Amino acid sequence: MPTIYCDNLGATFMSKNPVLHSKVKHDAVDFHFVRHHVNIKKVRVVHIHAADQIADTLTKALPKLASEKNIFKLALTLRLHIFNISSLQILSLWKNNLSGFLPREIGNLTKMQILQLSGNKLIGKIPKEISNLVELEKLDLSLNSFSGPLDMEIFNISRLRIIELSLNNLSGSLPPNMCSILPNIEELFLGGLTNLVGTIPHSISNFSKLTKLELSDNKLTGLIPNSLGYLTNLQFLNLGENNFTSDSSLSFLTSLTNCKNLTDLYLPFNPLNGMLPASTGNLSISLRKFYAGNCKIKGRIPNEVGNLRSLLDLDLPGNNLVGSIPTSIGNLRSLQQFNLNNNKLTGFIGDNMCKLQHLGDIYLDQNQLSGYLPNCLGNITSLREICLGSNKLSSNIPPSLGNLQDLVVLDLSSNNIVGSLPSEIGNLKAATLIDLSMNRFSNGIPR
Repeated sequence: MPTIYCDNLGATFMSKNPVLHSKVKHDAVDFHFVRHHVNIKKVRVVHIHAADQIADTLTKALPKLASEKNIFKLALTLRLHIFNISSLQILSLWKNNLSGFLPREIGNLTKMQILQLSGNKLIGKIPKEISNLVELEKLDLSLNSFSGPLDMEIFNISRLRIIELSLNNLSGSLPPNMCSILPNIEELFLGGLTNLVGTIPHSISNFSKLTKLELSDNKLTGLIPNSLGYLTNLQFLNLGENNFTSDSSLSFLTSLTNCKNLTDLYLPFNPLNGMLPASTGNLSISLRKFYAGNCKIKGRIPNEVGNLRSLLDLDLPGNNLVGSIPTSIGNLRSLQQFNLNNNKLTGFIGDNMCKLQHLGDIYLDQNQLSGYLPNCLGNITSLREICLGSNKLSSNIPPSLGNLQDLVVLDLSSNNIVGSLPSEIGNLKAATLIDLSMNRFSNGIPR
């Protein structure tokens, strides 16, 4: 028999006794209904103390201690009862403060289509009973503290399209037969696991529906397979912060030119130790973000990079790039962030940079660039940060930089810039950092 827990003594009494009814007409409808079901023994009403009424957690502003106490009780109640709702199709409890183990009874919810438990404090092994959820399409257990082996067989569910397990304490490797285990997978997020080792299996090419692959911040090794190029629906690829390598021509980049829908490519902090091929310019015309910093990339930046006309972020810091900045950079009219700091680039910055009218950040510090600062930089009013320190720039600071009224950071330190400080520097009202140290300025400081 269902039970109603009520912290109001009068209400509890009224539900069983039809007295004093005239004095509580405002409650007539509710209690009439409840009393009727009490009389026919379909429901019972039990009085509890107000301090134990967990429903108040959802309806009232409680003191912190009482709230935390009731949240614990509510979580326990959910654990005991929620897994009996056999018709449940969507369970979303993400970004709460739930702790403890994920009960094996989760396997009872065979109608479940979406299960979202990310951003909690769940621990222990992922229960193998999840494989009973034959209707499951999306599983998100990310940002918890699940531990133990990464057993992909648990997720052998034909309808499963999205798996998010990132940022857990899981360990293991990617099985060579993972494509047969997950035949319809579209999004796979396995980033930031404690001990994910091994290589990317070449059979990954059979993930014909895959659009997003997240494997960053793991301990994966070996060559980045050219078979990634067979993932023709791929939109997002993050392999950063592993120990991946490649051949000297970075041929996997050439294979990725087959991925015509690719918009985000992240490769930083891998010892790739190769040269950017000219085919880099044949990557998807939809490519928006290309990150390959600290990858031991050497040689010149191919002029063909200028073909990537949808690019928003070009991020190649901390490599061994040499030569000059290609003039074709001026073709990247959508570019917002340009980061080539800490390389070995030489030559001039050039006026081609001034064609980038959406540019927000320029990071070219710690190179060997020489010559003058283009006067036309002052026309890129979207600029927020200019970092050109530790180069060999000479000549004067162009007064036009004073036009950049939204500029927050200006770093021209450790160069060979001469002349007087332009008074227009005083127009940079939004600036929080202006570093002009270790140059050859003369005369007074402008007021």
